[in-house]
Amino acid sequence: MSNVKSNAPYVVRIEETLTPEVVFERLAGQEHRFWLDSARADDTLGRYSFLMADPSEVIQAGPLQVDEALNKLARLQHDFKLLTMEGLPPFQGGAAGYFSYDLNRHFEVVPETNFNEFHLPLLSFGIYDVVFSWDHARREGWLVSTGYPERDDTRRLVRAKQRAEHFLTMIGCEKDVCPPSPGRVIPAEELAPCFACPEFPGVMSNFPKDDYLEAVQRSVDYIHAGDIFQVNLSQRLIMQARSSSADLYLKLREKNPAPFAGFYDFGMGQIVSASPERFIQVRDRQIESRPIKGTRRRSGRPALDMYWGDELVRSEKDRAENVMIVDLLRNDLARICEDDSVEVTSLCGLETYQTVQHLVSIIVGRLREEIDVRDILQAIFPGGSITGAPKIRAMEIISELEPTARGPYCGSLGYIGFDGSIDWNILIRTIVASGGWWQFPVGGGIVADSDPLREYEETWHKALGLLHAVLDE
Repeated sequence: MSNVKSNAPYVVRIEETLTPEVVFERLAGQEHRFWLDSARADDTLGRYSFLMADPSEVIQAGPLQVDEALNKLARLQHDFKLLTMEGLPPFQGGAAGYFSYDLNRHFEVVPETNFNEFHLPLLSFGIYDVVFSWDHARREGWLVSTGYPERDDTRRLVRAKQRAEHFLTMIGCEKDVCPPSPGRVIPAEELAPCFACPEFPGVMSNFPKDDYLEAVQRSVDYIHAGDIFQVNLSQRLIMQARSSSADLYLKLREKNPAPFAGFYDFGMGQIVSASPERFIQVRDRQIESRPIKGTRRRSGRPALDMYWGDELVRSEKDRAENVMIVDLLRNDLARICEDDSVEVTSLCGLETYQTVQHLVSIIVGRLREEIDVRDILQAIFPGGSITGAPKIRAMEIISELEPTARGPYCGSLGYIGFDGSIDWNILIRTIVASGGWWQFPVGGGIVADSDPLREYEETWHKALGLLHAVLDE
């Protein structure tokens, strides 16, 4: 199918054999290859996947370029008007990329951590004028080409067809492509202090076990002193890269499929994510957030998993932790939504994944007409589920207790459509490949009655899916 309507994209129906897995491999070697991947597909959360490469434009920013970059993202839907095609997957071109957790310092006064060895961009986005989309429910593929940045409709349609043909050529046949060079490999002596994890050869942490237990206890002390109600504390696991990031991602999505997964090559490194958590989705100014708080491991034995799931649902501690974050997000969303439109539609529902079970809540609202991407970030970024409450004081304590910058971890990966649609995950269960290293922090929420040893063990439960992939077990 193709069309020539004014302001409409050029659309091509893709043969069924060109699945997302095939397209991903055939885009190897292309700059800024991107896969927004519903590896755990279902009709509600993970129905669609999107693949892109060779963007029309790249927006990357360090601390001094953030304002200009955010302004450009906020202007996107106003500068390029495009008719959304009904019946097709929701992302039909626009910006896709990540926001680093450390972007928080652009919005609030938060101290820097002691170490930031990798110096990755605070945000990195491609403007993708061509998108391959896959509907998992119907097993249908579509190529949508927008003609960006042309505004004259005739020239735009010519460019859209040319770019569609270029993309079809890229995915039309198998290629022998050498893995990309990792660039400068950071010597181990330039890293922040690392400590071996004897249970997992080759894996190191930025915390010795006793230091992490002490950090949890200090968090509890802050709670008892009235500074905060909850804080999310993490340890960074790190190891030398053993394969290409693309191969690692294919292993991860097989061993730990997730509805908000993704792979993004942003030039200075790659993000490899198996996130189960949606930060926000925006459709027709309706905004939704799905915070996760409360975790139990899975054993692979149905009866035991059911027992642990029931225990999680009954846990007063985990429920209180979830409700605190729901209240935080309700307040954040109220800053950008119409009066009385913010509501909780699901509280502490149980969701099951490959290696863990979670409590998940859903908060929705209706954005005010004047709100844009920059306003949304200012009001709610980073997500409350990975900071704590109150948010600003929790982020200050995270900077004090965690020895290394989080980077993309606990930021967000996703898209901003030309039509104003948004879908961003929370970058947990995520590996960042850069400088010859894989870093994959894991953490959890600390509350007044948290037990340091149990919190430490929970971080390793959350790491299991990642460890199976990086150790190729």
